Amino acid sequence: MASIIKVDTIQDQDGNNIINENAGTITIGKSGDTVQVAAGAEFVGGGTQWQSTIVTGTTLSAVAGNGYWIDTTSNACTVTLPASASVGDIIEFADYARTWQTNNVTINTNSLNYQGNTSPNPILSTEGQHLKIVYSGATNGWIPTNDDPVALGTPQTYDAEYLVVAGGGAGGAGDAGGGGAGGYLTNYGATAIGLTPGEVYTVTVGAGGAGVPGSPKTTGNNGTDSILSGTGISTINAIGGGGGGAATLAPATNDGSDGGSGGGAGTSGTGGSGTTPQGFDGGDNIGGGGGASEVGGTGASPANSGGDGLSNSITGSATYYAGGGGGKPSGPAGLGGGTNGVTNPQSSSSSPANTGGGSGGANDVSSGNGGSGVVILRVPTADYPATTTGSPTVTTDGTDTIIKFTGSGSYTA
Repeated sequence: MASIIKVDTIQDQDGNNIINENAGTITIGKSGDTVQVAAGAEFVGGGTQWQSTIVTGTTLSAVAGNGYWIDTTSNACTVTLPASASVGDIIEFADYARTWQTNNVTINTNSLNYQGNTSPNPILSTEGQHLKIVYSGATNGWIPTNDDPVALGTPQTYDAEYLVVAGGGAGGAGDAGGGGAGGYLTNYGATAIGLTPGEVYTVTVGAGGAGVPGSPKTTGNNGTDSILSGTGISTINAIGGGGGGAATLAPATNDGSDGGSGGGAGTSGTGGSGTTPQGFDGGDNIGGGGGASEVGGTGASPANSGGDGLSNSITGSATYYAGGGGGKPSGPAGLGGGTNGVTNPQSSSSSPANTGGGSGGANDVSSGNGGSGVVILRVPTADYPATTTGSPTVTTDGTDTIIKFTGSGSYTA
């Protein structure tokens, strides 16, 4: 039968402790010693303690030293890291069912730093992902040591202001109302949005509604939407302006069309509805198209001017956008909108490009085109990456850079 020798301390010939056990703590060597492990030797029983219970719930409070299999087949899961940690603490997470790309795992940092930041919370969204994090101390906090450790799990955003204006509607032809202005959305001078470095933001600039011929009597075409979208921001969708109505005779309708701002109505018709907060309604009965700041005028010339637009200085210069087109006067046509709302002189006019204005209503002549839209971003020059598509115009104003898209493209933050 083998013998068992029980000791609390093993010493060398000089009386120094080699191994010492005290109150459950085992110390190998003394301060300043070098502990060498023989080639080919391995430790057994240490390292991460993988938990036998598969995590299937919506929340998990992680404990240092543990590894967790997380199954998100039925739901996403939020993992809360410990409120305090020591240097060298390790936690691991693995995609048990290869479903993290469908239902993500969110890491709540619990006020400790993660790669040097406390926000935003990292999100694990890759099929089959395995994350191992080690606590490095208060400055950088938890740091991934596998699964793309170079990637920043807490990307920091920078502020941006925007103006998004949709294409304006075309006026109708045949005792017709003016086109409604394109929808107008901006945060300039208000709360900025946060753009994430490296993310691509897609810009769509809406076209103005195409003008229509004077015979037969025809309802004006709506403008198309302008859109700014991308990761981390709510999609900003300005709605195309409504076309102006015409006298009732197929294919026309005497009502103005709905849109960002509503189109003015033809004879005896009702103006189209605008979309709050993007614009206002069109006027009734050969009315002007609605604008970004007011409804279109109602009734016969000269009361049926287009609704006024709004002035915006995001580019560094005050410019009016999204004015409504005037309704048909006693002569051939109303004037296109775009700067402010317009009156209705006897000319057939398109709205200026990249203003989002509606075009004027017409009688026996073709109506003009609605003005195309525009998307403008304003960001700190220190953060501007100079990465765009679509050939926007780039200028500066003080410490900011202004990126003006007059056609569709993209901006990489």
